[in-house]
Amino acid sequence: MDLQVGLWQKQSMKLAMTQELKQAIEVLQFSSQELASFLEEKAAENPLIELSSANIKLVDSRFSGLSRVKGQKKSQDKNWIEQIPAQTETLPDFLISQLDMKALSNKILKAVQLYARHLDANGYLAISVQEAAKMAAISEEDAEKALGILQSLDPAGIGARSLQECLLIQIKRDPDAPGHAEELISRHFLDFAEKKWRGIAKKLDISLQEIQRVSDYVQTLNPRPGSGFMADRPQYIVPDLLVKNHAGKLELYLVENQVPKLRLNESYASMNPAGDAGVTRYLKEKTQEYYWIRKSIESRKETLLKVGAALLEKQRDFFLYGKGHLKPLTMKEISDDIGMHESTVSRAVREKYMETPFGTFPLKTFFTTALPVRSAGGEEAASSAEVKNEISALISGEDKRKPLSDQAIVTVLNEKGFEISRRTVAKYREQLGIPSSSKRKRYE
Repeated sequence: MDLQVGLWQKQSMKLAMTQELKQAIEVLQFSSQELASFLEEKAAENPLIELSSANIKLVDSRFSGLSRVKGQKKSQDKNWIEQIPAQTETLPDFLISQLDMKALSNKILKAVQLYARHLDANGYLAISVQEAAKMAAISEEDAEKALGILQSLDPAGIGARSLQECLLIQIKRDPDAPGHAEELISRHFLDFAEKKWRGIAKKLDISLQEIQRVSDYVQTLNPRPGSGFMADRPQYIVPDLLVKNHAGKLELYLVENQVPKLRLNESYASMNPAGDAGVTRYLKEKTQEYYWIRKSIESRKETLLKVGAALLEKQRDFFLYGKGHLKPLTMKEISDDIGMHESTVSRAVREKYMETPFGTFPLKTFFTTALPVRSAGGEEAASSAEVKNEISALISGEDKRKPLSDQAIVTVLNEKGFEISRRTVAKYREQLGIPSSSKRKRYE
C-alpha cells in the first residue's frame, strides 16, 4: 500500500447552511403568534426595526414624552371601566368561603384550608393525609377529620384522591343514586370500568340490566369537580389562510392582520457618524438584519400562498362540499406541484390553519393517506378521512345491544369496496375515540 502525504486542490459542490437560510427556514415554520413574538424580540434588539399593526401599537422610546392626541383622554375616561379584567373566584377561595357556616376548631380549620390550597386543577388532593398532618402540626386523626370536612363541601367529589373515591363521594351524597351503585364502585370498580359485568352480576346476584342502569348513572357524575374553576384563558386559533366560496368560485386570501408589519427606521438608518468605524459597522449589520428578516417574511408569504393554492386545487371538493370529500393527498404531491422540497412543505404547514366555509382546520388535515377501493370503473383510492366517516356512520347506526365488532366493520367496508384490514379499523376507531364493541354493548 502506497501512502503519501501532500496537499491537493479538490473542487466540490455542497449546500452550506448560511445564517440567512437558517433564518428563512425558522421564519417559515413559525405560526402567526410565534412570528409576531419573534418580530417583537428583534425590534427590541435592533433599533432600525419598527413594527406597526392595527392590533399592535408600538411607541418609539425617544418620543415617549409626547402629549396625548386631542380627544384621547376623553376616550380613555369613557372606556376605562371596560379595561377592568374579570375577577374569577378560585377553587380554594370558594371552598374556604363555605367553612364560615361550620363550627370548627382552629387547628381543623387550618388543616381544611391547607387541603384546599393543595388541590390540582381537577379538584383532586395532591398531598397525603400524613403529609398534611406534618405540615399543619396536627395528628393524623385530626387530618382525616379535616379531609372528611373538605370532601363534604361543594362541588361534590372535591378533595378525592382517586377517580374511584371521587365517584363514591358523589354517590354517597345523592339520595337518588341507583341501588348497588356504591357497592359496584367501591368493591368492583376495575371490573365495572372494564365492562366485565357478567362476573359481577354472578357474584352479586343481580341482572346485567341493573348494572347498565348504574353505568348510565355514573356517566352523569363529574370526574373532574374542580375543572370549572380553572382560570386559564381560552386559546384562540388564528388562521393563516382564508378560503371563500363565491357561488362556486373559490378564492384564497393570506391573513396578515395578526402579524405586525415591518419597516425600516429611517432616522437611525440615515445616521452617518463621521470617523466612528464601530458605529458604522453596527448600523450596517443591523440594516442587513432588517433586510434579511423582511426577505424571510416575504418568502414565507409566497410559500404559504403556493401551498394554499395547491391545496385548493387538489382538495376542491372539500372546499365546496365539506369534510366528507377529502381526497388522498401527500406532501410529496404538493411539493412536486409547486416545485419545492417536501421538507419545505412540511415546515410551511406546521402550526398553520386555514379558515374554510366549513370551519377552521390545520393545514395538515388536508394530507390524508390513500386506501385502495374497488369500483365498477376499476381500482381507485379513498382517503383515510372517508374511511373514518364510514366507520363512524356504521357505529352510529348499529344496534347497541349487538354492536359491530372490528371484523364485522371490515366485512361491511370490504363489501363497499374498501380494502382494509381489521388492524386498520381498530386504529381508526381509536383515533375517533370510539371504544371497542364489548364496551359499547348495552344491556336493556
